[in-house]
Amino acid sequence: MLVGNRMTPNPITCSPDTSITEALKKMRQENVHRFPVLDKKGKLVGIVSHTDLLYASPSSVTSLNVWEITYLMNQVKVKEVMTREVITVQEDCPIEEAAKLMRKNTVGGLPVMRGDELVGIITESDIFEIFLELLMAQEKGVRLTVLAPYFKGSLAQISAAITEKGGLILAMNTFMGEDPSNWGCHMKVSDITKEELLEAVKPLVVEVLDIRDINDK
Repeated sequence: MLVGNRMTPNPITCSPDTSITEALKKMRQENVHRFPVLDKKGKLVGIVSHTDLLYASPSSVTSLNVWEITYLMNQVKVKEVMTREVITVQEDCPIEEAAKLMRKNTVGGLPVMRGDELVGIITESDIFEIFLELLMAQEKGVRLTVLAPYFKGSLAQISAAITEKGGLILAMNTFMGEDPSNWGCHMKVSDITKEELLEAVKPLVVEVLDIRDINDK
């Protein structure tokens, strides 16, 4: 899966000369938390977040009256509070690389580029939705987590055993085990009972960590 498949295309943007009052209002109206900032030529020159704008706003304990606060906020422009060194990704970047980049740099969103042109934005909310899809969290079935022996073909054996019992594997994901001899495996399986699933996998795994019915979509 690539960033271009899951990004929000044609993101809402603002200009460097937008006031923080206007930017905050627009963010609330559009229910977004960041704007790529484009100059008059459409070039990406920065990114500004909701937090950036709030930090630039006067404190609630200020002695200024509402008219003075409004005046000051209209004088402060996005270009004064935006991040100029923008971390971006190309639209053909793998989703996991974008997620790693967000985590490494502690940012909640990345502008998506096609060459030098802004074509979208990918955010932590998009990554979270993908995570839910990979786990098939929206589907009913039996959720199983096991420690499996670490060797080539171990997951194939487990999959085959489940299929022979009539189970349909909706999702299967691996994670690091307790030591190099095993790895964790999470799966969502339908068309099978917990008892049947346990009977199928127990001889093939090191330990069953969790098993439960998921009946709510």
